Amino acid sequence: MLQILIVTFPFFALVLCGYLAARRGMLPLAAIPGLNGFVLFFALPCMLYRFGASTPIGELLDVSLALTYLLCALVMVAFVVAVTLHGRIGWNDAAFGALVGTFPNTGFMGVPLLVALLGAKAAGPAIVTILVDMVITSSLCIALSRLGGSSAPGGVSAAQAAKSALKGVAANPMPWSILLGAVFSALQLELPKPVASTVGLLADAASPVALFTIGAVLARSQMLARDDKAHEVHWQEYVPVALIKLFLHPLLVLLVGVSAVSLGVHIDKFALTVLVLLAALPSASNVSLLAERFGADNGRIARIILVSTAAAFFTFSGAVALMVRI
Repeated sequence: MLQILIVTFPFFALVLCGYLAARRGMLPLAAIPGLNGFVLFFALPCMLYRFGASTPIGELLDVSLALTYLLCALVMVAFVVAVTLHGRIGWNDAAFGALVGTFPNTGFMGVPLLVALLGAKAAGPAIVTILVDMVITSSLCIALSRLGGSSAPGGVSAAQAAKSALKGVAANPMPWSILLGAVFSALQLELPKPVASTVGLLADAASPVALFTIGAVLARSQMLARDDKAHEVHWQEYVPVALIKLFLHPLLVLLVGVSAVSLGVHIDKFALTVLVLLAALPSASNVSLLAERFGADNGRIARIILVSTAAAFFTFSGAVALMVRI
């Protein structure tokens, strides 16, 4: 356990540094979008491209793995909506609660953390889950958020919301960087050396800046939610969802994965381990931006992300100890 904490501690320490920098005013809140932009449009795509290009194409096209993870995501979405859809939590808030309870922070935290723990081979399964969550899980939850009749700015239907979500995926550089890396992997191509060096520098910056940015985003969300006295959130509306994310999600992935293997589905043991640990990650911080865009209770979403991230230092390390012998 101590060996695991030695690996995981720096990652969560960087999140804490970003959180404290924003809370104490050392990082102006107006600067956070700039950090987000650097990570999203420059550093993280380069990191994902590098992993995609260095991963055998067969691992990036693992249909059994993708379907196993997708099935678990659909079950999680249905369960969280079912247990939270009541009282003042309508379809809009329940749907984004389901998304934040299902979508792990794979891009900003999961890929660099699992590569540090398990080696570069962990990147392949992680990339598969990123595509599933970005394309299918997010679009489904955004469509579900429209079922209650509440509308986002401009008033859109479920179909229009899902279409808008898919357009957002198309405008996101992360899937395209993964695709480009997969093409280079399949064709065994290499970038010109000066370009490869530039990509390498940006890729190396992705992990520390992304983790620092997560902390800053969490601090900003908490500060904004604290100032919004008109929308007080009771702990019962966010703590259970955070616990579902950290405990139920990885357990479900493990049970479904083991059951699939027992039924003859070919799933590599190492890949299944990576899948379970990805599910044990805290909630993705970008869900807060989607919730704000579609008019959900962002104070509740921000608290779920904050609680899951803080608790994950212990729960994720425990999951690693149970799943992996280091």
